[in-house]
Amino acid sequence: MVAAKPRNAFYAQSGGVTAVINASACGVIETARKHPDRIGKVYAGRHGILGALREDLIDTSKESVEAIRALRHTPAGAFGSARYKLKGLDQNRAEYERLIEVFRAHDIGYFFYNGGGDSQDTCHKVSQIGEELGYPVICVGVPKTIDNDLPHTDCCPGFGSVAKYVATSIREAGYDVASMAETSTKVFVLEVMGRHAGWITAACGLASEKAGEAPHILLFPEIPFDQAAFLARVDACVREYGHCVIGVSEGLHNADGSFMADSGMRDAFGHAQLGGVAPVIANLVKQHLGYKYHWAVADYLQRAARHIASKTDVKQAYAMGKAAVELALKGRNAVMPTIVRTSDVPYQWKVGSVALASVANIEHKLPRDYITADGFHITPKARRYLAPLIAGEDYPPYRDGLPDYVRLRLAPVKRKLKTDFAG
Repeated sequence: MVAAKPRNAFYAQSGGVTAVINASACGVIETARKHPDRIGKVYAGRHGILGALREDLIDTSKESVEAIRALRHTPAGAFGSARYKLKGLDQNRAEYERLIEVFRAHDIGYFFYNGGGDSQDTCHKVSQIGEELGYPVICVGVPKTIDNDLPHTDCCPGFGSVAKYVATSIREAGYDVASMAETSTKVFVLEVMGRHAGWITAACGLASEKAGEAPHILLFPEIPFDQAAFLARVDACVREYGHCVIGVSEGLHNADGSFMADSGMRDAFGHAQLGGVAPVIANLVKQHLGYKYHWAVADYLQRAARHIASKTDVKQAYAMGKAAVELALKGRNAVMPTIVRTSDVPYQWKVGSVALASVANIEHKLPRDYITADGFHITPKARRYLAPLIAGEDYPPYRDGLPDYVRLRLAPVKRKLKTDFAG
């Protein structure tokens, strides 16, 4: 009996990058290389799914073992990511057919899509269109999002490292403000990411272990902003502790559901372009209470901070990439590996899996019992959940005082199709 020819794999990174998304890429590529009898080459999409649509593929076999290993400690998207949402099959079938056309041309039998809820939806639809067009391709999602809002997984790779960064940053800023508050700044506001889910904001709360420690107030997207209650709390903190440190989600909204900082623009996924809630909050403090303030926006710094990544997060990111390949080799289609918590203390977890149809476009928000009754901080239950996710250090190598990250060759794959992507 003649063994079947190994088919190639396609891997793509999607959406906002993280400090550990490349660790997942490392897990995918290293695991695939251990099965040359089943998987030929691993092609990566240059700028995510656009690489497939444009037939702009990267041949990862041209990268050395050392370079692929170095992905584990390198932040951001080594192959390029993109915010590009494929619409539903009934709205834009041509894009999905284009993907299958490219996959067919390059004998791609495995598709690994590393992203959040929208990406898992795309991965699921590709598995469906492949069947319809008579070109079956095994599609496995690889979870990734700093927002930590994917359902059916204990946490999402990328979140633990952001959580560690913001908790560290707000603790350090708190020490700064406390030392200067007598004659200078009394209120400091740190804006963190989180459109509808306040997981990152909650992580700031880990820095406050005793009464009076920063942050004193947290503002979550799950809790409508109450200006009077907020200002009263700020004033009380300044009077009692001499200063007030605030962590706020970019997705903070008013009682009517409108974002407090909506630029009016939309991103490629149709989401409101947010950012700038910190100065709004700070100005309210100045206007009504007269306290001197400073504010900062963590922005890209929080999601690219590989130098302070959580060891737990790095391990889980790699494990999800590895598990995705192992699921594919078992013939599991339209699934996503998950992290299953089996114990809080000590923190223990294992790898599970879930159907993509159960994950796509579903947001897992911060539970109400993770937020204190007054809506301004986290509960002990939230702390028990969050603390293990920031545990451990996994420092990158350093050279001349700076982190030494890898830059790949990104060798292109020769095109085979005569047509270009019209999108």
